[in-house]
Amino acid sequence: MSNRKINVTIYNEDYPDYHPEEVKEAYPNGIHGVLSEILEREDCLGKLRIATFETHREILTQEVLDDTDVLVWWSHKQQQEVDDRVVSMAALRVLRGMGFVALHSAHASKLFQKLMGTETYMLRWRVAGERARLWTVENNHPIAEGIPETFVVPHDETYGEPFGIPQPDELVFLSWFQGGEVFRSGCTWKRGEGKIFYFQNGHETYPVYYQPEVQRIFANAVKWASPVKRCCMVDRGGRNAPPMELANT
Repeated sequence: MSNRKINVTIYNEDYPDYHPEEVKEAYPNGIHGVLSEILEREDCLGKLRIATFETHREILTQEVLDDTDVLVWWSHKQQQEVDDRVVSMAALRVLRGMGFVALHSAHASKLFQKLMGTETYMLRWRVAGERARLWTVENNHPIAEGIPETFVVPHDETYGEPFGIPQPDELVFLSWFQGGEVFRSGCTWKRGEGKIFYFQNGHETYPVYYQPEVQRIFANAVKWASPVKRCCMVDRGGRNAPPMELANT
């Protein structure tokens, strides 16, 4: 395994017009604040950049994306307002090797849907502060390292099947909610050369990201999604190429 430092860019919507008191109480420094703190404890962290909805056009440039090993995405209210050019650049970077960790409502983001090849995010949901029990389905998966067979998130938004996603390459975590729903809450996919992990838990009004198990999953996911080497915008195909070897005549 490479000991190269992992450059991480976090996009957290952090929309200024959506700050009810319960959001401020749960995350005084924003969700990006606690996600940054989790990663800053990891020896493998390289450069850490933060983008919000207000700054994403200025921060998420081609230069920054080319220098990013893993892009983390948390979004909710302003999903459709994200710049299409940023989405296209980020999607192409994933296809060429950048890792992508999508959190909670990021299933409805333009970027996640573009990479999944679907415009639907059909699921059941309910903001009722119900208990969630997570089950580790793939115990030997790197994202599950240090995670028990099962653990409880005391309060979170409820998601339930059916979930309009392509069949995951790997189902790492499955959740059961107090109201009876079940949900594929930790899924991986490969797109091009990039690795993608979706993790459901983490509504903005519940302090889920302070829970040790969730923090471990997040840190593990960033490490897992990181490419062995960083590949920038190099065209590796799509051209009429001469043969590398001549056939015997």
